Amino acid sequence: MTANRRFRNVTRIGPVQVGTAYDHRGHEKHSAACTAPRCGFSAVYDSRAAAELAARTHRCPIR
Repeated sequence: MTANRRFRNVTRIGPVQVGTAYDHRGHEKHSAACTAPRCGFSAVYDSRAAAELAARTHRCPIR
């Protein structure tokens, strides 16, 4: 079953999008996901600063 998340406060840092949503327990989580083809990077963080840092330092392995 897929998760139905409503992301808010979505920003784009290079090819990575950072968004905020609530998890199934009601806690606020911040996700960073790369939108480049065949990259596959995505991660969930507890703080917005950590998600934005991951977005700024992300390098796609596929070039």
